[in-house]
Amino acid sequence: MQPPVAAVIEAHGTLERLVAGVTDEQVAEPSALPGWSRGHVLAHLTDNARMFARLAEHALRGDLVAAYDGGVDERNAIIEATAGRSAAEHRAELAARTARLEAAWARAGDEDWQRPVTFRNADLAATVWARWREAWIHMVDLDLGVRSDDWPEGLATHAIAFLLGRLPAGTRLSAEDVRGEWSVGDRPGTVVTGRVRDLAAWLAGRTPAISPVAAHGLPALGPWPPHPPSSGNGQPPIRS
Repeated sequence: MQPPVAAVIEAHGTLERLVAGVTDEQVAEPSALPGWSRGHVLAHLTDNARMFARLAEHALRGDLVAAYDGGVDERNAIIEATAGRSAAEHRAELAARTARLEAAWARAGDEDWQRPVTFRNADLAATVWARWREAWIHMVDLDLGVRSDDWPEGLATHAIAFLLGRLPAGTRLSAEDVRGEWSVGDRPGTVVTGRVRDLAAWLAGRTPAISPVAAHGLPALGPWPPHPPSSGNGQPPIRS
């Protein structure tokens, strides 16, 4: 399956418009993520683009590099060091990093998407899907007007499939507004119903517009799908 490069570029455009008028005061205010300001979220989105561009540039040369040479500690240090930028600095750096990422992807041919990367021990295509998740989920976290209801339907269905492992065995999800069902294992168990974007938001640990429902209450969510140790990109589950 071809990765959704065009959809990610559209998401980048939405993000750019979202932060176009943000002020220094808004950047310093708390985001929807506990412990993170909007500046932290922007710093993460910016550095995430830098990291994926680094992986892509090396992969296209046939090289494998770690997402972060210093692992999660390096990732966290970069976010903390850059979260305090001014709004203008955040906008400029985000634009530069996303442009470099998109330029790297533009050089990839059809066969290049299968080139291996250390991120999740996967391939270059997987980083495009990951960036799609990062962009839309964290736009909600910025709390500047984008909600999970704004997510593309394709992003929502992809996020559900990616996050299905957070559910206990026997759970089945049923989307009421699209033809979609997902299940964990074969044995019968809890059935959770809701709109597809609400199901995705709930699985992602974000607040859905309308909470999904289950006959005996929603099951507890397990941790975010882990990164393999070799990826050097572990992070707290709620932060994607």
